[in-house]
Amino acid sequence: MRLLRSLIRDLNGATAVEYGLLVAVLGITLATALGNYYGAMGNMFNTLINTYTNTAR
Repeated sequence: MRLLRSLIRDLNGATAVEYGLLVAVLGITLATALGNYYGAMGNMFNTLINTYTNTAR
């Protein structure tokens, strides 16, 4: 019973879980944002290449 009480009162594990969740959410957000950014940059460069190719003919 003492062990259970001490585990309930111990906040170190809860803090580690909270930090882990925070890192996971930030990682997912960053990956999504970079994916969208790279997609937009790819579209921009493809448009530039197509425009340059069509005007060079």
